[in-house]
Amino acid sequence: MKKVKRLLCAIIGCFIILSGCSNGKQVSNEKGKEDPEKLQIITTFYPMYYFTKQITGNLANVEILIPNGVEPHDWEPTSKDMINMQEADVFIYNSRYFETWTEKVLDSIDSSNLNVVEASNGIGLMDSNIEEEQHDHDEDSEATKDPHVWLSPVLAQKEVDNIAEVLEKADPKNKEQYEKNADAFKAELTDLDKLYKETIDKAPRKEFVTQHAAFGYLAKQYRLTQIPIGGLSPDVEPTLAKLAELTDMMKEKKIKVVYFEELTSPKVAKTLANETGAKTEVLNPLEGLTKDEQEQGLDYIGVMEKNLEALKVALYNSK
Repeated sequence: MKKVKRLLCAIIGCFIILSGCSNGKQVSNEKGKEDPEKLQIITTFYPMYYFTKQITGNLANVEILIPNGVEPHDWEPTSKDMINMQEADVFIYNSRYFETWTEKVLDSIDSSNLNVVEASNGIGLMDSNIEEEQHDHDEDSEATKDPHVWLSPVLAQKEVDNIAEVLEKADPKNKEQYEKNADAFKAELTDLDKLYKETIDKAPRKEFVTQHAAFGYLAKQYRLTQIPIGGLSPDVEPTLAKLAELTDMMKEKKIKVVYFEELTSPKVAKTLANETGAKTEVLNPLEGLTKDEQEQGLDYIGVMEKNLEALKVALYNSK
């Protein structure tokens, strides 16, 4: 409820500011000022930004709304963000089930000249679990599907196709280069998929325990079993009964690794690990890069490769 009220306040503020602004197509960010002739693109969070940049290269000005290092599930746009969206040529987001504010914001701004891409469009989204649906995020029960499709290298290719298709229509003079760039990036994703498949096929274990239920599509793609502690949103914590159930299951199956992510508190994962004598490892849902990852020069491919190495700790652990 508080989240909805904050968003409504931002929308009202946006209307007030827009009433004093021109209806022109000038993008207010610095890159737009440097080269206003380029396509102006607003993306929501890291995977959408990275996928788009692989397609456009330097042919477009690509901005990201949710800064790296910020947990995006409960992030909300400011009035300035909404103005930038209205003044852009293209707006790219993953899913209405992840960026849950998008429909309200798009309804509140003049989006008549805005090309909107829901990158997961056409992908059959999996239903969320009962615990997540019962969690009181707000009165709209916003989390009814699992939106974490970007963590499957195969489904990521579909998102790339969806993004490229709209960019080619919005900027036809660069259509050929966008197609070439998209094909090159999809080849990288195909290689990543092959690496995952070859590594996981040989693994003696096929289950892993993770704090955040973000890896359902990755698990499905490679015939793994994701055992989540919480829900689709990292702030959904398990009941004491669920923790006790997980503790018994881990001891019975001799699971010795619990995965957590660095953008949220690892408290629950560490509690479960302590109860079962397991160790903790990072499994990155790629909702944003940490400061350390940025300093290392890591990107989507690099983090996905690190995730595979992390998964090997659990999957190749002898029973």
